[in-house]
Amino acid sequence: MTKNYTNIVLNSLPERELEILGSITAEKMALMRERALVKIKVDFEADGFRKGNVPDAIIIQKVGEMRLLEEAAEIALSEEYPNILDEHKIDAIGRPEINITKIGVGSPLEFKIKTALMPEVKLVDYKKIAKTQNKIEVKPQEVTDTEVENVIENIRQNIAHQKVHSESLNSAEGQGGKATATTAHDHNHRKIENSDLPEVNDEFAKMIGGFKDVAEMKEKIRENISAEKSLKEKDKKRTDILEEIMKDSKIDLPKIIVEGEMEKMLAQFRDDIGRSGITYEDYLKHIKKTEDDLKIEWKEIAIKRAKSQIILNTIAKNESLAAKEEDVKKEMENILAHHKDAERFRVRMYVETFLTNELVFQFLESQK
Repeated sequence: MTKNYTNIVLNSLPERELEILGSITAEKMALMRERALVKIKVDFEADGFRKGNVPDAIIIQKVGEMRLLEEAAEIALSEEYPNILDEHKIDAIGRPEINITKIGVGSPLEFKIKTALMPEVKLVDYKKIAKTQNKIEVKPQEVTDTEVENVIENIRQNIAHQKVHSESLNSAEGQGGKATATTAHDHNHRKIENSDLPEVNDEFAKMIGGFKDVAEMKEKIRENISAEKSLKEKDKKRTDILEEIMKDSKIDLPKIIVEGEMEKMLAQFRDDIGRSGITYEDYLKHIKKTEDDLKIEWKEIAIKRAKSQIILNTIAKNESLAAKEEDVKKEMENILAHHKDAERFRVRMYVETFLTNELVFQFLESQK
């Protein structure tokens, strides 16, 4: 198998960190540049051309050669970094810090990567702990009529809210204003009345999910609630097993791993806040806290999450559990299809970790 990277130099750093210097061959980068161009071309639009049919020369002129090279570098490193780790038997963990030190058309790509190494870990007998936890009886998940009715009521409220919101937008237009969510809320928004709520009948059941009648709708809702409860119970059991393993295991946790976990938590938090309709900065002002305050509050959670992942990684290594490459690629493409701006490198790491974690949990659950 031809190697697409050269000049690999490994420098040990304090606190179980490693610096990796190296380069990706010019031949590999040329191929990745073509792939990057194809990727950009799919959604690229320009006057006089249909989307996806813009000539390469125009795309390069519009986006610039550097954008193309950066995209190529990301694809190349997402493919070659795992190979470098395998060849040099580097037991890395967490998100690496990647810096491109040299990039150019027709030239090799030079890079510097800093990563954390797996810490010293002494696990307790995790098979015995899993076996004990698996003997704990899980009660059947019952669903009450009230829970079903609450779901139906929430659906009715959502439909009524959409109706009132639509009326508000139409009212704003009728008054000569611009129909936006802001103007509708500020000038014409009214409270939801009982008359706005749709009646729960067979037509309602057909409208919200194509159900035959109300009875079928309620039965499906009951099944969904039961499945959700079972999933929560499964997650709780997995958490219990991990926490029992963590209690008496010894893990020398490098600072970079905790910091990486904290950054993941903050990134997820920013996304959640963004979806709520306010900016991250405004939210911090509202709760009168800084990002540093959040980091202090979340430190113990970050440490616990980091230790949990190290335990899972160690068990995976001990038991030779790893996600299949075809499964990784399939899930990666699925994610990238919905999140076109996501970095392939990050997506690959996420998918590999997620799939391998699932294999570890299945292994622990199989201990009887």
